[in-house]
Amino acid sequence: MKSIQETYAPNLACFGCGPANPKGLHVRSFADGDEVVAEWQPSQEYEAFQGMLSGGIIGTLLDCHCNWSAAWHLMKESGADKPPCTVTAEYSIKLLRPTPTDQPVKLVARVVESTEDRAVVEGELITHDKVCATCRGTFVAVKPGHPAYHRW
Repeated sequence: MKSIQETYAPNLACFGCGPANPKGLHVRSFADGDEVVAEWQPSQEYEAFQGMLSGGIIGTLLDCHCNWSAAWHLMKESGADKPPCTVTAEYSIKLLRPTPTDQPVKLVARVVESTEDRAVVEGELITHDKVCATCRGTFVAVKPGHPAYHRW
């Protein structure tokens, strides 16, 4: 099954979620009711120390996944046939505990506020049935003239 990214932005080169970036993380997000979910398998090259995922990688995973959650939500709310190109206006990450790399992490995101052109999204990174990190961010649909406008 194709992810939201593979469906709507197959040529996207984003390090976190771009299907076309051969060295990227390849976050693959899927709509699941009111949430958007993903599963991602860490590897040793993304560790901060033995067996534990880097906080920077955690931030990238949550940023990209939450951004696509916002784009998906705005598309559905407007009745459009493709998501608007959204960018991160702001986000914060809380690292609650070390994140082991011995099994896939689950990303879960939900929109908690939205207007016509922006969404506030809250997300979680879960492994071993424990929330290891959370995110809250504002993601904005860009307009013509913005450098990211036609990026997907």
